[in-house]
Amino acid sequence: MSLLTRAHQTRLNARAITRLFTPLKASLEAVPLLEARGNRPLQMNFEDQLKILTYYHLEEHSSGRHLLQVLAQENFAATYIAPPGGIQKSAFFEAINSRGLESMIQTYESLQKQATAKLPVAKDFSDLGDLVAVDGSLITATLGMLWADYRKGAKKAKVHLGLDIGRGIPQKVTLTDGKADERLQVEQLVAPGQTGVFDRYYQCYKNFDDWQAQGRHFVCRIKASSRKTELRTNAVDPDSHVFYDAMVVLGTKGANQTKQEVRVVGYKVDGVTYWVATDRFELTAEQVALVYKLRWTIESFFAWWKRHLKVYHLIARSPYGLLMQILSGLITYLLLAIYCHEEHGERVSIKRVRELRSTIRNEALEDAVSGRSDPPGFIDLNFCGYATS
Repeated sequence: MSLLTRAHQTRLNARAITRLFTPLKASLEAVPLLEARGNRPLQMNFEDQLKILTYYHLEEHSSGRHLLQVLAQENFAATYIAPPGGIQKSAFFEAINSRGLESMIQTYESLQKQATAKLPVAKDFSDLGDLVAVDGSLITATLGMLWADYRKGAKKAKVHLGLDIGRGIPQKVTLTDGKADERLQVEQLVAPGQTGVFDRYYQCYKNFDDWQAQGRHFVCRIKASSRKTELRTNAVDPDSHVFYDAMVVLGTKGANQTKQEVRVVGYKVDGVTYWVATDRFELTAEQVALVYKLRWTIESFFAWWKRHLKVYHLIARSPYGLLMQILSGLITYLLLAIYCHEEHGERVSIKRVRELRSTIRNEALEDAVSGRSDPPGFIDLNFCGYATS
């Protein structure tokens, strides 16, 4: 290999878009090939779908049509993101709504494991255990999305997410119509051994018993009016913001009382009183209060994710297509999380995302100005054509 060739390849490997997409190679190793369902060849394989949808979120495109226009007219996107022969509108939307979901799920799960292994847990609460904040977020749907039941005159879907608090990255995700009960999703979002962190909506005494039996820990805010039958009390530091710490059974005897004892911690911050139920008996009361405070991380994640990656700008209307869009948005965030950690030693921020976007554009402009004519695979985004039908 000549020195010139080595220098050329080194430069290609250093490109921002290549470094961003590199973790996908390992994630796609087990994904089966996509095969055409008829005699017509595929316009877009799963690799193409994945690159296009990731690019959609990264560059904040406002709609599916906006994305397709960019893929057709922008030199960089047409050369390195779109399929070699381009993609027609009908073929793009048909694929998003009917093909590739199994592969997208496998890719997301694999990439999530990669991110978990690469990203460190925040030092400030590394001794609190494996914490997962759980919440749901409504997505405004069109009236034609009949499956997205919510109320008369309004259609909404709901994404349910478990967020790894320590690393600040998404874990499990489910999608339902807007009226679905969020509490029914907990067993899919929180694994045994993890601690789910919940707001008051998730208060359910039967669930508290079931979660303890399953080994799923919880820290859940409860109503101040919740009936508490004290079994024993724990000492409280008079200088602490915690004013109550006791082992109790919750609810009314003979009606809805918990069978297992539960620890309840009461504390006050900025004039607001909080009551929190948990089975984390080994933590201090102050640590229990801190764990519940960390639930705000999922609220911040949803707000940032929706605002900066345009995840809720619908390009699909079916449950299948919408889940494809949601998963690709989560994959984009995981890629950014790995990139920001490896390149800057930081968590995802809009500053670093804007910097990445500018770098990608500058590199593309540099090539356009220089008139470079590079061989196929100039930017190594060919992941061997992995996909599924």
